[in-house]
Amino acid sequence: MLILNTGAPQGCMLSPLLYSLFTHDCMARHDSNTIIKFADDITVVGLITDNDETAYREEVRDLAGWCQNNNLFLNVTKTKEMIVDYRKRRTEHAPILIDGAVVEQVESFKFLVVHINNKLEWSKHTKTVVKRARQSLFPLRKLKRFGMGPQILKRFYSCNIESILTGCITAWHSNCSASDRKALQRVVRTAQYITGAKLPVIQDLYTRRCQRKALKIVKDPSHASHRLFSLLPHGKRYRSAKSKTKRLFNSF
Repeated sequence: MLILNTGAPQGCMLSPLLYSLFTHDCMARHDSNTIIKFADDITVVGLITDNDETAYREEVRDLAGWCQNNNLFLNVTKTKEMIVDYRKRRTEHAPILIDGAVVEQVESFKFLVVHINNKLEWSKHTKTVVKRARQSLFPLRKLKRFGMGPQILKRFYSCNIESILTGCITAWHSNCSASDRKALQRVVRTAQYITGAKLPVIQDLYTRRCQRKALKIVKDPSHASHRLFSLLPHGKRYRSAKSKTKRLFNSF
């Protein structure tokens, strides 16, 4: 018999539900901030305007207090802060303190499976993805030597290689450099040569997933981006989103 004073038991069918219930009150206190929760990973995203960091720093302090009140250990050594600032004249940002310890400021970090940097460039992520995908080409060659047919090889590619190349692709592919896109497509061409079957182009996969994502947002009024989709007066097409920068124009 397992007895727990706090938390949820690991491996229990109710653990995901219990976790959601236990952490439901861990929410952002300010409208300019967002708290993203995924398992034991918590991320605070703050929008700082006119160099006023008050709301952001209060959010971090409240989160640290919430963890302490709920018997959760916040590992400051694994906590990182990344500042995205495109201004020509950048100002020095004082470090964040949690329980008296300084939070390290970094230029890039791995958020779940995506490598993000403070310039929102994706070369490091695509290089990592290409390296992982190329490692999976070896078992694909082995399967072909064992006499597996094109359909089985294509299915192996879809499950093990394509899934690596297209992970969170709607978030990063549009702002990739031309060289990074060519590197991704070279992996597909190599796999196509091994399997002997026609494989979908990365750009086509990206387009389809963007369309699928957009349809989900349109059907979900509670989604944060739902307001970005507005119909033209004739009601047949959606209005094109306006953007001042190429980076925003290329984003999902």
